Amino acid sequence: MEIEPMDTLTAAPETKTVPETMTAAFDDFMEAFEAFKETNDRRFGEIEQKLTADVVTRDKLERINKAMDEHKRTLDHLALKKARPALSRGADSLEAAEHKQAFSAYIRRGDEAGLRELEGKAMSVGSAADGGYLVPDETDAEIGRRLSIASPIRALATVRQVSAAVLKKPFSTSGMAAGWVAETAARPQTGNVQLAELSFPTMELYAMPAATASLLDDAAVDVESWIASEVDIVFSEQEGTAFVSGDGINKPKGLLSYTAVADGTWSWGNIGYIATGAAGAFKAAGPSDTLIDAIYALKAGHRQNASFVMNRKTQGEIRKFKDADGNYLWRPPAGPGQQAQLMGFPLVEAEDMPDVAANSLSIAFGDFRAGYLVVDRTGVRVLRDPYSAKPYVLFYTTKRVGGGVQNFEAIKLVRFAAS
Repeated sequence: MEIEPMDTLTAAPETKTVPETMTAAFDDFMEAFEAFKETNDRRFGEIEQKLTADVVTRDKLERINKAMDEHKRTLDHLALKKARPALSRGADSLEAAEHKQAFSAYIRRGDEAGLRELEGKAMSVGSAADGGYLVPDETDAEIGRRLSIASPIRALATVRQVSAAVLKKPFSTSGMAAGWVAETAARPQTGNVQLAELSFPTMELYAMPAATASLLDDAAVDVESWIASEVDIVFSEQEGTAFVSGDGINKPKGLLSYTAVADGTWSWGNIGYIATGAAGAFKAAGPSDTLIDAIYALKAGHRQNASFVMNRKTQGEIRKFKDADGNYLWRPPAGPGQQAQLMGFPLVEAEDMPDVAANSLSIAFGDFRAGYLVVDRTGVRVLRDPYSAKPYVLFYTTKRVGGGVQNFEAIKLVRFAAS
């Protein structure tokens, strides 16, 4: 039997890299999309010939549609893994290295001496022992990046870092008045600019992961990475829900919690919507007309930066739409890690958006960078608690985050209602 050379044996496992895996997953996704188009075209043909689609064809189309959702979820998961950099990147300075070492001692053994010494050097009064300690910069930055990927609204919105509890932002609701005048005519005083003050309080978001003493004593365990991996999932889930439907009480105010009015009667402080013309569904004739109306309800300056936001079930319905020339309005991603397109605009999946139902606001379209603001108070804090749940050590991890609509004309909604 021929024995493989040692360098071949060691190199083989490295050939399956993340980009190759993403490419394979993307190929599977595109193969499913081709099967979807073929089956959907057959369904349209059956409707034209027999005024109804065959049950087998409909069932097959739904199975392929679900399979596409699974492939897309796999792609997003692989993109998330690829985007997560190693937490231990090396200290940028001696101070950062000392902070990292002192924080590790606090997490593993509850040794506060190193952190107290660092605070004394910095003359800090904002992180006393009973309030927890700020995590090192590496851990704080890592949690922030993961949230940007896992929470789609955060990734689309403007994010501001603040040091206070509330961010107050003045906003001009009307421009400066001007007018034409004759050469020698009197110049009357023009109207003043109208300003509105928007307030974005930061609310406390917390997680309390637990660890055994054995885990903390194991020098091979990257404790900072463990905290980040435990916290990022629960934080991103809570944030994602709050940015969409939060009521503003002890949490950010979501874009669907503001008063929605018909776009023809829109006023500042409300979000305009376009009705589909049918309760709990798209209208039977020209269903895509509603999407076109939503697109052109935005001003051109916001439209050029706009995205569609909906959940995967709503996206599954829209995948079936065609234009007058028989072209699908939904286009698959151009490559691994990229967004699908709907009528030329990026389509972002947000599972917290509601399913299609009577009077539901299931689709949002807008320039979320201009329209929605996420406010992060600087620092993620960790308080070590070895007493409350012995033999486990609890890590009370908190951050403060707020959010809300900052420009009410930059976002439009689609309402599944007759009017």
